[in-house]
Amino acid sequence: MAQRASGTPRWTLRVGVLAAIVFVAGPLLAHFRFVPAMTGFLVFDLGGLLGLISVVFGVVALLRGRRPWVALLPGLIVALVFLGIASRAGKYPRINDISTDTQTPPQFVQAGSIAANQGRDMKYPGAGFAQQQHAGYPDLAGLPLAAPPPEAYQQVLAAARSIPDWQLTRDDRVHLALEGIATSRLFHFHDDFVIEVRPHDGGSIVEMRSKSRDGKGDIGANAKRIESFFAKLRQ
Repeated sequence: MAQRASGTPRWTLRVGVLAAIVFVAGPLLAHFRFVPAMTGFLVFDLGGLLGLISVVFGVVALLRGRRPWVALLPGLIVALVFLGIASRAGKYPRINDISTDTQTPPQFVQAGSIAANQGRDMKYPGAGFAQQQHAGYPDLAGLPLAAPPPEAYQQVLAAARSIPDWQLTRDDRVHLALEGIATSRLFHFHDDFVIEVRPHDGGSIVEMRSKSRDGKGDIGANAKRIESFFAKLRQ
């Protein structure tokens, strides 16, 4: 038993250091495109899990009368950061397709022909998603503009072109709609978005939809993308 107790702090340190390495490696591998974004994210999650395991080893050592404070530190830091991120993620609904108009959402035309989207259903998921979206983002709505639709579309197009992490894939000046791919900065996740400019009260309204390619939830990324783009248009 004494031999096991003396070994517990060593395992606490070993697993904690491994957790820190894996926790940092996941985002770096994805960011520099050594692995796909989702693979990097799963490696990141594994690092967080290892951090929690390290903390468990440390608690066991404490209960056995050991004082593994230094050994506990790497895993504890990883576990705290991981739990902090997880707690923030829990505030958002587990949906990955967000639209400012859930009744007549903007429709993807070009995105379905992209190789990465082959076999994916690009239609809006329907009432279930809409209900969760309204509960999670009650203030998300289209952006009214005073300009007539053709002029408003030019404003939208100019603003979209100015965003470095966006790649536009469709510029439809007949239907006043554009599509593109947004790339997240850390993991380089690729999300598809579509923006439509519609007539509204003598002016225009901008409706936007943003859809993740990976995961069941998006940790609020799609709604934040819409909100930040609308903030840019308001300027």
